Amino acid sequence: MANAEFRLSDRLARPLRDLRISVTDRCQFRCTYCMPREVFGRDFAFLPREQLLTFEELARLSRVFASLGVRKLRLTGGEPLLRSDLERLIAMLAHIGGIQDIALTTNGALLGGKARALAAAGLHRVTVSLDSLDDSVFMALNDAAFPVARVLEAIAAAAGAGLAPVKVNMVVRRGQNEESILAMAGHFRHSGHVLRFIEYMDVGTTNGWRLEEVVPAAEIISLIGGQWPLEPAAPAYHGEVASRYRYCDGAGEIGVIASVTQPFCRGCTRARLSADGKLYTCLFAGTGHDLRGPLRAGASDQALREQVAAIWTRRTDRYSEQRTRQTGRTQTAKRKVEMSHIGG
Repeated sequence: MANAEFRLSDRLARPLRDLRISVTDRCQFRCTYCMPREVFGRDFAFLPREQLLTFEELARLSRVFASLGVRKLRLTGGEPLLRSDLERLIAMLAHIGGIQDIALTTNGALLGGKARALAAAGLHRVTVSLDSLDDSVFMALNDAAFPVARVLEAIAAAAGAGLAPVKVNMVVRRGQNEESILAMAGHFRHSGHVLRFIEYMDVGTTNGWRLEEVVPAAEIISLIGGQWPLEPAAPAYHGEVASRYRYCDGAGEIGVIASVTQPFCRGCTRARLSADGKLYTCLFAGTGHDLRGPLRAGASDQALREQVAAIWTRRTDRYSEQRTRQTGRTQTAKRKVEMSHIGG
């Protein structure tokens, strides 16, 4: 069944095509928009080892998702490379019928020494987070005294291992790093890599999100286009979250992910699996659906398949659309799962 084309759709006719797998909730960084140190401090209780899904459990669930139409897998965290021997999991995932793409999102701290092993195991693509080329700005955001140079070295290592083009994600937060936009764009022009600007989002409930700190995608495109003219480019595939723009002089492309000002809920084909085995059907969800319990209780693949199918076919999530329409009105605070728990 995993090799057959299978279309499972939710109530808004959105197919299930992408699964984002968080392999750990831990990270060395304390980025202010994701894991602020005042919340994720020394006494924060991370998941104990026994609560994490094993590689064998992750591979089994991935086979179940593949049988329901998933074609792309992305490993996230926390920082996924903190999970020991991650290349072993990638090798297991690479042998699942129907899976066409395996990607990894990382802060880059451990990528340089692992890139070749990850590529050899079957990893296809990598996305690296980098929010500024200015060390003082970047370190203020990552709150871990981690320098820009080491991230750039990691990007080069990934490219050297065949994981090119590398996607580079920059979260833009007004008052903190919007002055780094042009320098970032200038650095990655002609590099062969794809720089993507992400609007600061209200993921979770601990990052102190305020609408006035969002730098709209339209402002970013206008700023860069004023320096280096841009033209829109067609999506690379159905459901792509980034809007693509090409430099008119042929220097490559950039992307903008505008979940706040230009929601793309209607094209969302992504499910998210937390490190402790909960299925989330939206990045902004408040609760997940337990798959670890049935898995460890001996549920068959067919039973797991039916559980996932029942969850997806009931799905109506469109949080970003609803949030955008309610901007300026009185809103009721909603408890949401933290990004560090389910990845981006």
